[in-house]
Amino acid sequence: MENTKKGFMGFLQRHWLVIVTGIVTGAAAVALTKLGNPPNMGFCIACFERDIAGALKFHTFGATQYFRPEIVGLVIGAMCMAMIKKEWRPQGGSSPFTRFILGMLVMIGALVFLGCPLRMVIRIGGGDVNALVGLAGFIVGIVVGTFPLRFGFSLNRAYKQKAMEGLLFPIILVVLLVLSLVTNLFVRSTEGPGSKHAYWLIALGIALVVGALCQRSRLCMAGGVRDAVMFRDFHLVYGFIAIIVTVLIGDLIFGSFKFGTEGQPIAHTDGLYNFLGMALVGWGSVLLGGCPLRQLVLAGEGNSDSAITVFGFIAGAAVSHNFGLASGGTGIGEGPVLWVLIAGFVILALLSVFNIKRQKA
Repeated sequence: MENTKKGFMGFLQRHWLVIVTGIVTGAAAVALTKLGNPPNMGFCIACFERDIAGALKFHTFGATQYFRPEIVGLVIGAMCMAMIKKEWRPQGGSSPFTRFILGMLVMIGALVFLGCPLRMVIRIGGGDVNALVGLAGFIVGIVVGTFPLRFGFSLNRAYKQKAMEGLLFPIILVVLLVLSLVTNLFVRSTEGPGSKHAYWLIALGIALVVGALCQRSRLCMAGGVRDAVMFRDFHLVYGFIAIIVTVLIGDLIFGSFKFGTEGQPIAHTDGLYNFLGMALVGWGSVLLGGCPLRQLVLAGEGNSDSAITVFGFIAGAAVSHNFGLASGGTGIGEGPVLWVLIAGFVILALLSVFNIKRQKA
C-alpha cells in the first residue's frame, strides 16, 4: 500500500502541472460553449483563426467571420507568464518561409477534418466517434514525421532578436481586437459558427488563464504523441487525457454528451478525409515543432517564427474557404480536396528530406 501511494504521489509530483492545465483547458472549453461558443468548439485554434481570417475579409464565407478574442488571450497570457518567469526571449530567423508554408498545410488539413488537435480531443470528450478516426490519422502523421527527426531534420537555428520583434505580434493582435470592438472595419457572421460566441471580455479572460498555464506546462498535442513515440515519454499525453475526461464530465453534467458518428455538431462522417486531414496536421506539426496551440504560446514567448507560422495558419484558412477545401457539417468541400491533400503530403515529404542535416564525420 505504501509503495502504491508513493508511486501515485510521485506521479502527481511529476505531472501535476500538465494535468491541471488539461483540466482547466477542458473546463474552459465546456464553459465557453455554455456561454455562447459553438458546440464542441469551446476552444479550437484552427476554427478561431479561420474566423479571424473571415473577419479580416481574407475569405468571404459568411458563416465563419468573427474576430475571436480567445486567440489574443492565449498569446497575451503566454507572454505575461513568460515575462514573469523570465522566459520571454525574442528570437527568430529559423526558416520563416518554410514555416509559413507548413502553417498553411496544417490549417488546410485541420479544416478538412474540421478542427485542430485541441478540438479533436474536445470532440472525443463530447462523444464524437468521427474524432477518433481523426486521432488515428493524427498519430499516423506524427509517426511518419518522427522519421526525419531521427535522421537529423532541422529548420535551422533561431537567432536572438530585438525586443520589438517579439512584441510586434502581440501588439498587432491587441490593436486588431480593439478595432474589432470599436469600429465596423471587420465582418461579423450573422449565422453559422461565426455568429456563436461568448461575451468578448469573458472569452478574453478565460483565454488569458489558459495561455498562461500552457506556457508553464508546455502543453502540446503533437509534442505529446511525438515524445511518446520517440522517447516513451507520456508526460504531455496526460494533459490531453485530462482535457478529454474534463470535457466528458462537463458534457454529461450539462446533458450535451452525444456518442456516435451521426448528427455531431460541426462535423462530418467521411472517415477517409477525417483521417487524411489530421494526418496532414500531425506530420506538419511535428516538422514545425508544435501544434497550433503551441505555436500561439511560442509566439507569446517572443518567437517571431511562430508568429509567422500563425499567419500561415490564417492564410491557409483563407485558401481553404476561397477554393472549396474546407469541410462542413454535411461533408467535405466541393474543391479538389483529395488532390490538395496529396500535394500537401508530397510537399511535407520534400521538406522532410531536404531539411535533414548531414552529420559531420
